[in-house]
Amino acid sequence: MKIAVIGASAGVGLEIVKQLIESGDSVTTLSRSIGSIPNAPGVTPVQGSALNETDVRKTIEGADTVLIALGTGMSTKATGFYPKAAQALLKALASLPNKPPVIVLTGFGAGKSRDYHSFFIKFLFNLFLKNIYAEKTQMEQMISGSYSNAMFVRPGRLTNGDLTQKYRVTTELTKSTRIGSISRKDVAHFMIKQAKSPTYIGEYPALSY
Repeated sequence: MKIAVIGASAGVGLEIVKQLIESGDSVTTLSRSIGSIPNAPGVTPVQGSALNETDVRKTIEGADTVLIALGTGMSTKATGFYPKAAQALLKALASLPNKPPVIVLTGFGAGKSRDYHSFFIKFLFNLFLKNIYAEKTQMEQMISGSYSNAMFVRPGRLTNGDLTQKYRVTTELTKSTRIGSISRKDVAHFMIKQAKSPTYIGEYPALSY
């Protein structure tokens, strides 16, 4: 299977690449830096920008599934990064003859999921993460409004824990919903599993233990 990973040099994206190598899949990656991308059979690194339509099209052309694992590190400033990346992705997808499934990593707190945080977490979000999550929400809205073959993965607090393959997938949110932490390795596992057999297209699965 040929899978494209946009945002592959660190975090969940890099974990996706490592797990795809272990499973023997073909992967094309897009990232600003390719130094951390493993040099392994089946891996084609593309050095470029997720904001550049040409770079994105080069990466996703011929892919069976596209995984978006973009991040801004520790920065919480509103720069327009996520909406601009969504725009470049949609333009690149529009130029393809096929319409592959697109699996987008955002986070629990994007969209209406923000309403299901505890009072304390809402306070922290308003204090530190409000702007960055507003842009993640905008990315979700842009892609979902123009491309029907997509899902949006909303993990809880990310950790550097082990791969357990034992986590909760929540799509129906209620007042009693509690989304806690989950390792980047397990988020990568879920996204790869969905890449090979998508069952949450059009949905917003939340991940936690």
